[in-house]
Amino acid sequence: MALTPQRLDRFARHIVLPEIGGAGQVALADKKVALIGLGGIGSPVLQYLAAAGIGRFALIDDDVVDASNLQRQTIFTERDVGHGKAVSARRWLANFDEALKVEISDARITPDNAGRLIGGADLVVDGTDNFATRLAVSDACVACGVPLLSAAVGRFQGQVGAFAGHLEGQPCYRCFVGDAFDAEDCDTCAEDGMLGAMAGWTGTFAAMQAVRILLDGVSTFGDPQWGKLHVLDGMKPGMRTMTLPKDPECKGCRT
Repeated sequence: MALTPQRLDRFARHIVLPEIGGAGQVALADKKVALIGLGGIGSPVLQYLAAAGIGRFALIDDDVVDASNLQRQTIFTERDVGHGKAVSARRWLANFDEALKVEISDARITPDNAGRLIGGADLVVDGTDNFATRLAVSDACVACGVPLLSAAVGRFQGQVGAFAGHLEGQPCYRCFVGDAFDAEDCDTCAEDGMLGAMAGWTGTFAAMQAVRILLDGVSTFGDPQWGKLHVLDGMKPGMRTMTLPKDPECKGCRT
């Protein structure tokens, strides 16, 4: 696959980076990312992955845009209020880069449909807001052999972790949180509040980590960091990283 002169010009600042280069940019153009959740995290993830030249997207979200979303969900405007997030996100992408290939779904992720919705993806980025959905996505990623980048945010803290439970010795997201969260009963940002810029920081960091994963084996920037959980603290500010163990009894990824 060769980049056209227009695409070479568009991504010139990437290509001159020796850690990415022309080979890395071509590789990104051939990747498909399934982005689940198009809210406070999904918005900046989508913006920066589209800007990075990811060639194909699957956008999955069953929600509609609400006025309260505009404080942190940066791809939406007042004209999108009341419209589906997946449709609105596709419209944003079309205005940003008409060369991108996009498929959308407004279906709610369940254990029954998760595998079908992420099929064919090189990476799944999960920015959803409840554990039941996250665990369904994680289990589907393991079953389909697709890596998962999970990002979460609340108040002044964010978390970004890379999981490859389908690989020997690597943990999945269920190894991290366990089985107790399969019910949809977690706190929401409507109850706890959230600094909009905190969602932006978490989402842009997740986008950078996604590029690392997608360039694994292609360029020196490629480093998936499987099993690493990065915790972002907006109050200090600062960041710390921990290594997550694989649970040998995990029902999601044990062999």
